[in-house]
Order: sequence, then structure tokens, then C-alpha cells
Amino acid sequence: MPIDAHEVEALIRDAFPNAKIRVEGDDGAHFSAEVVDESFRSMNRVQQQRAVYAALKGKMDGPNGALHALALTTKAPE
Repeated sequence: MPIDAHEVEALIRDAFPNAKIRVEGDDGAHFSAEVVDESFRSMNRVQQQRAVYAALKGKMDGPNGALHALALTTKAPE
């Protein structure tokens, strides 16, 4: 089942309500996202990305996941 950029953003926003989030992609499976959130300040990059992937609630899990690929950039605000 395809997913759209708004749904990806909504899933991330649920976990990071105060984040600046930009999601791009329109093929229903491949997206890029930038997530800027204060909570990332105390995390290394791997921890940041794991937190975002956890927010996707299994949408990337295995060959039956709705979200096939996500190019992800995470950081704390400057």
C-alpha cells in the first residue's frame, strides 16, 4: 500500500511535535526527510536516526513495508 509525504510527516510529527520537519517524495515509496529537533542535541547521529525510524511505526519493516526508502537527515537546531 503506497504512503504519501503527508503521512510520513504526520508519523514523525507524532513523536517530535516541536520539530521542524520537511518530507519530500511523490512515488509512494521513496522519500527524503529532514528532521530538526532539540531532543537530538544529546544524541549521536545513529541515535537520532533510530528515533525517527521508531516513529515510523513499522512502515519500513521488511518487503511488505509501505515505505521502501528514506534518505534521512537529522540534527539539533543551530
